[in-house]
Amino acid sequence: MKRFENKRVVITGGTSGIGLATAKRIAEEGGALLLTGNSPEHIEATRRALPEAKVIANDAADPMGAPALAEAVKAHFGTIHAAFLNAGFGSFATLDDVDAEDFDRHYDLNVRGPILQTKHLDPLIEADGAIVLTGSGTAASPREDVLVYGSTKAAVRQIARSLATRFAPRKIRVNVVTPGLTETHFHDRGGMEAAAQKTYKANVAKAVPLGRLGQPEDVAAVACFLLSADAAYVTGAEYKVDGGLTM
Repeated sequence: MKRFENKRVVITGGTSGIGLATAKRIAEEGGALLLTGNSPEHIEATRRALPEAKVIANDAADPMGAPALAEAVKAHFGTIHAAFLNAGFGSFATLDDVDAEDFDRHYDLNVRGPILQTKHLDPLIEADGAIVLTGSGTAASPREDVLVYGSTKAAVRQIARSLATRFAPRKIRVNVVTPGLTETHFHDRGGMEAAAQKTYKANVAKAVPLGRLGQPEDVAAVACFLLSADAAYVTGAEYKVDGGLTM
């Protein structure tokens, strides 16, 4: 039996990268999808790639985006079985380069976003459901250039623990999937130049025990496990998908 047959799933940041790879796998396994994105180009491309999915524009960094998402979910599905709160942003900056705008941009999207989304989706999530948040290996990194971004993802780890406790009475599981460096457009959005990306990725690939960077599908496989009933006895956990880089 397909794991997501007769299941309704929301994915934020579902129109590119890891979110889109997860959406495609869920669709292949029979799931019904509502996906959010913030790029008109990506939204239209996703609608063509996944014509059965509901794809909407929604900004997770906007405080009003969370109630708007819940209203869209209620109107389209009524209730859902799982939510992958994947929308996020990250740029590399040292203490000298950090300012209030950069700080707010990271925390508005990466921390406030999933908290408010969970709050508003709460009454729509069926018992025995699942919530998955997206972490980052930078949360455990001592590098000075991930001061702000890494701190938001450390916060995500704590958010998952707190929410796992909150939702346990309803048997709703809350977990974190933590990618290593993955081949997506993540660093384009963060403003890293192409040449710098090439060097950075090459250096990371050399350090990864499995000898390569991650692909979106690698992370999607683990996210789908955590979103499915296969992970029925897993909550409050973090699953790292980084080729052994942070072990």
